[in-house]
Formats: sequence, C-alpha cells, structure tokens
Amino acid sequence: MKGSIGMASYAFTGKVALVTGAGTGLGRAAALAFARNGAIVVVADIHEAQGAETSQQIHAAGGESKFLKVDVSSATQVAEMVRETVASYKQIDFAFNNAGILGKISRLADYSEDEWDHVVDVNLKGIWLSMKYELQQMVLQQYGAIVNTSSIAGLVGFQHCSAHVASGHGIIGLTKTAALEYADDGIRVNAICPGAMHTAMLAELYGHGDVEVGERLVQERIDFGRRIASPEQVAETVVWLCSDAASFVTGHALPVDGGFTAQ
Repeated sequence: MKGSIGMASYAFTGKVALVTGAGTGLGRAAALAFARNGAIVVVADIHEAQGAETSQQIHAAGGESKFLKVDVSSATQVAEMVRETVASYKQIDFAFNNAGILGKISRLADYSEDEWDHVVDVNLKGIWLSMKYELQQMVLQQYGAIVNTSSIAGLVGFQHCSAHVASGHGIIGLTKTAALEYADDGIRVNAICPGAMHTAMLAELYGHGDVEVGERLVQERIDFGRRIASPEQVAETVVWLCSDAASFVTGHALPVDGGFTAQ
C-alpha cells in the first residue's frame, strides 16, 4: 500500500498494530495509516458495522487486517482482544488506544452518577484496561510502543463536559506513569491531545449533532488562520510516535491542535 503525497513513510512490514475505536474518525484514519505503511492491523470497535468497514477498507487496499468487536470498559473483552491478537499474529508491536466518548453536555452538577461513570469507564478505565493487557504481552516481547488518545481537554478545562475533561487529564497521568514503569522493558508510552477534528464528536460537542454548526463554532475559536484538522493529519502523529523516528520520545502528552493550547 503506497502512501499519499505529504505523508511520511515507515517500514512497518511484519509489524502488528492494535487500534481501538477504529470504526470511525481518528481510529479509522490511524488504522489505515498503519496499514499503508505495511503493518498488520487489528481493528477493534464496539460498533461492528463500522469496525468491519475499516477492516474491509484495509483489505481492499491490499493490506492485512482483522476486526474484533470490543467494549473497552469490559476487562473480559479487553483481555480477549489482546489474547486473540497474539493468537493470530504472535505479537503486538504498536497499540493505539483511541476508543472514547464525549458524554453528556451539561454543567457538572447536572451530571448523574451513571452518566459520569459511563464516560470514565470508557475513556479512562478503557485506557487502563487496554494498557494492562497490552503491557503484559509487550513485557514478554521486551519491546513495543503505545499511544493513548487524550485531548486538548486533558490539558485545559472545557465547560459543560466535566467527565470528558477529567478522563482526559487522567489519561495523561496514566501515560506518564506507564512510561516510567516500563521504560526498562523497551516499551514507550505516549499520549496525543488532539484539538478540533472533522469528526462526529466535534459536531456533538459544538453543534448538537450538526457538523457544519460545530465546525463553524470551533473555527471562530481558532485564530491566526489555523484550520480544523482532518483525522488523517492527526493519525500521522500517531504513526510517527510508534516509529523508530520517535525512539527517544516517551511519557509525552503531545498537543496536535494547530496551536489552540498555545493561545
């Protein structure tokens, strides 16, 4: 599979990449980017039709992929995801833990306990569970690279999405801790903090489901002629962090936001 103009190329042939939340948006873009660079990609998502579609796109482009239906808030399902990946391909070279949700849009005191728990279970517990089982395999291998999706909401506060913000900050703390604990095992762990992207979450956050409204409202907050990112642009950062080009980068929470958090 050949890369597009403007996209870096990495030698991932024979490598295995596990991507959660790979059915749409950034997860799909990253799965396709790993495959374009030669990796075998295990596509994991709770939504079967969307995840299978990503895997089919990889196959159609000449790559190798397998789809697994996974709820990342379930320890049993995450453990099985890792077990099936290793059973099929013997190793996990790269893991992109990307599955996440926005949650209810409301002020903090208007959240119910169930709504709070659901967001934290998917976003924060899901990252912890994914790393828990991925790291067990990577320790056996004595190598591996993990990238976790946080958000610019993991670096600053945002009104009306307190559970998402809290989980984003927690993901960065988990990432830094794992990076320190597993450095001697040859494992690198980093996080990305994307800004606004052309995804359904953007429409949900700012446009109440309307993509055009969401994009317009976000664009008004991005100064200096910056643009809303495509998922493909952010996916390139994920692939780079897993590559040997980033071999001295670990424990880092990297904003990929067009300068949003620099203001």
